[in-house]
Amino acid sequence: MSLFITFEGGEGAGKSLQSRALYRRLSKLAVPVVLTHEPGVTPLGRKITRWLKWGDGMAVSPMAELMLFNASRAQLIEEVIRPELANGKVVICDRYTDSTIAYQSYGRRLDLDMVKAVNEAAAQGVVPDLTILLDIAAGDGFSRKQGQKPDRFEREAADFHRRVRDGYLKLAEKEPKRWLVVDAGQSKERIRQIIWEKVSSLLKA
Repeated sequence: MSLFITFEGGEGAGKSLQSRALYRRLSKLAVPVVLTHEPGVTPLGRKITRWLKWGDGMAVSPMAELMLFNASRAQLIEEVIRPELANGKVVICDRYTDSTIAYQSYGRRLDLDMVKAVNEAAAQGVVPDLTILLDIAAGDGFSRKQGQKPDRFEREAADFHRRVRDGYLKLAEKEPKRWLVVDAGQSKERIRQIIWEKVSSLLKA
């Protein structure tokens, strides 16, 4: 069965770690699964990643961010997500449309309805079956990333990251059936267990 699972959360929440852990577990069980992430993977996405995250000294407006993320998303859906779902695979994606709402609408303060409309156009009707939010306070998340070179978003002020977290929690509150909110301050093993309990129930269903 096809299943589309996305991971969301602020900086240092552990999305990449937990998405890889889920991918490995499904692979060991011989479940057809694909792991991808935004905004990279496709050739276009890799270029956009460099512009958006590592383009030191290059000005990128909030509106330009919105459009670039969604250009990358549309290509990822075309090349990876839609074909793999059509082949009956589980697709795990590290960040998706909810990231854009949290960061560009709540964080950058772009109009929420406009951001949703642009997201919907790029997503082409591809909506996650399950979105896992690894929730962590901004300060706690950044403490995990000490010693790493910060990208453009990580260099934003604490208020920006607090707004992003607030945005995620509001999104999860509005769609409780789609979202699984996990306290990212727990042990990695406990988080993996919580996620697996939810995913395995969906696979059985």
